[in-house]
Amino acid sequence: MKFKILFIAIVALVISSCIRAPQQTANAPGADPANPGAKIKIGFAMDTLEEERWVRDKEAFEAHCKQMDVECVVTVANKRSDKQANDVDNLLTQGVNVLIIAPHDATQAASMVDKAKAKGVPVISYDRLINSDKIDLYISHQVPVIGRKIAEYALQKVPKGNYVMVYGASTDNNALIMKKEQLAVLRPAIDRGDIKLVADQHATDWKAEEALKIVENALTQNNNNIQAVVASNDGTASGAIAALFKKGLTGTVLVTGQDAQKDALQRIAEGKQTMTVYKPIIPLASSAVEAAIKLAKKEPLEGVNPFMNDVIKKEIPAILLEVQVVDKDNLMTTVIKDGYVSYDDVYVNVPADKRPPKP
Repeated sequence: MKFKILFIAIVALVISSCIRAPQQTANAPGADPANPGAKIKIGFAMDTLEEERWVRDKEAFEAHCKQMDVECVVTVANKRSDKQANDVDNLLTQGVNVLIIAPHDATQAASMVDKAKAKGVPVISYDRLINSDKIDLYISHQVPVIGRKIAEYALQKVPKGNYVMVYGASTDNNALIMKKEQLAVLRPAIDRGDIKLVADQHATDWKAEEALKIVENALTQNNNNIQAVVASNDGTASGAIAALFKKGLTGTVLVTGQDAQKDALQRIAEGKQTMTVYKPIIPLASSAVEAAIKLAKKEPLEGVNPFMNDVIKKEIPAILLEVQVVDKDNLMTTVIKDGYVSYDDVYVNVPADKRPPKP
């Protein structure tokens, strides 16, 4: 009887060991080096999910965390600085190994960096640049290049005429960087008198309705004599196009954009929006996750170059990914070819006989 009981106990012990949850080993890719058996925990304090592109960021980020076998906690501030500050406090309380911030307010976010660094937590500034020299990495697309490409495209297509400049949020460093680069490109044509800036404003929080007001006012003040709207993203482009639609000017005025949102690509296919800047999101999110893992493990980062933050007048380490202009002529060979969006989604509003051949 004793032998039978002992045998049952041994079997139970073996079964229990077989079904026990797997533990992280010290050299596992997602293992926390300071806490054997635990995963690295990455906190991602996002600003918003209102725009489609940020939903893509979140999905790509979470998918790559899963692939790399690390834990991630994502918060969304709903375009409120106070909520983002509270979100960061909560993430630090939860013991994240690395903090990633897509800031709502570039200057206010510096205090969030200070809190993280006081706890010894590395910080990555994601997509938007935080005004702090304490961040461990700024990872984004080539923001200065985006600004130049937008302005260069506009100038090539509309070398003369009245321009409306719709910048992004004044609290967002990316908007300021793009504004600087756009004006640098346009300055010679302005000085020659070839183009005239008849309106030049920031759209609060990148809101489409703010862009609509800016363009409506410009149209009214200039008797609809506008040849180009240089909008810094697809959301503000949508507002600009809504203002043009009210005046029956849709498709006759050049409208730029950025982010390659699905609705913007549809507008380009229809001829309502002229161009956008395609920024592949998956490589950005994946690179952020992989950089966070290296920072957690105190390993050196690769592909890092100094980037000057003009606001604080200091260089910070950065990884900047390439971008590409997309217009009606290359929809098929860029976003559709890459599988970023489908052919059917892009041309959903275009009559079948007006579409290019389906691949």
